[in-house]
Amino acid sequence: MRLLFVTHSFSPPGRPLSNVGGMQRVAMELDAALGRMDRPDLVYDIIKLEASWSWIHVRILPFLVSAWFSLRRRIRRGEVDVILFSSMVTASLAVSLRPLMDRHGVRAAAIVHGQDVTKPVAAYQRFVPRVFAPLAAVLPVSGPTGEACAARGLPATKIRVVHNGVKLDRFPAFERPAGARAPLPFRRDLSEGDLLLCSVGRQVRRKGFAWFIENVMPQLPPHVHYWLGGDGPEAGAIQAAIGANGLQDRVRLLGRLGDGQLKELYQGADLFVMPNIPVEGDMEGFGIVMLEAAINGLPTVAARLEGIREVITDGANGYFVESGDVEGYVRRILALDADRAQLASLSSSSREHVARTFGWDAVASHYVDALQSLSSGT
Repeated sequence: MRLLFVTHSFSPPGRPLSNVGGMQRVAMELDAALGRMDRPDLVYDIIKLEASWSWIHVRILPFLVSAWFSLRRRIRRGEVDVILFSSMVTASLAVSLRPLMDRHGVRAAAIVHGQDVTKPVAAYQRFVPRVFAPLAAVLPVSGPTGEACAARGLPATKIRVVHNGVKLDRFPAFERPAGARAPLPFRRDLSEGDLLLCSVGRQVRRKGFAWFIENVMPQLPPHVHYWLGGDGPEAGAIQAAIGANGLQDRVRLLGRLGDGQLKELYQGADLFVMPNIPVEGDMEGFGIVMLEAAINGLPTVAARLEGIREVITDGANGYFVESGDVEGYVRRILALDADRAQLASLSSSSREHVARTFGWDAVASHYVDALQSLSSGT
């Protein structure tokens, strides 16, 4: 199979923080995993846009035009069997290329992450079924994302769920001794018995950060702290929730973090929190940050919502709480705080479970197997 990956989600070389998020991480790490696969039945190539977040909206249209011409040329020359688009944005190219693909027997598929299907814009929603039409398969990152596709007219026969993966060697391996944390400089102002919660992600409403600060943190004792990595449009609401509840000494905003800083946060915290709330048109397709936390030995307490449901296995790499259940979060956090032996055991099992289930080499093989079936017509 001659596979061509088309993506607009790469960070510029040497500037990983200039365009980072779940979709970007998937594109870059899937590319790396496909590139190192040793399969005689696979010939792999990529068309990619490398751009910072601030420039991507300027460069996306020229990139799509260039990619369209490149795809047309490769299809006509018989250089490709299957095209994999990294999202619905790049998959839009298949609409006008469909007659050419059909004539040359080229199949196309697209990864779907969540918001790239559910974006609540009427004109965009009318366009989504047109993008689905020329695709031989759609590869949603979770079952709920697949359900969102089906709700927009995608036949069930085209849906093939492939979960996101995590780069296991992105962070150095870390084994937590029972009840211990990494000896990190930023914990020097915390007491030995303090419990440190953390979250990482783009600060948008669906992540529930402001909700958690407003509703859960005031119910937790003073020795429980909450630190957030990331930025985004909800930063003002988060800051307001901190001020309104007098939590300046217990809630800390860390801003955007590089890999080294993320490692320090993951390995120095006690629990990762994914307190998502439902927001119409903006679903959580999966939640890669929970995998990153787990490979650093950090278990998650998460909302049982959308794609998150397929990341956490209760008791293996964390626990679920119903979305919006304040008392549920309080009970679970305090129970783990009171039983540090259980927390240490959960830390060990988190890394083992995620490495076994979500490592990128295994996930990339799932992608290739799904796409291979397209090229063989099965």
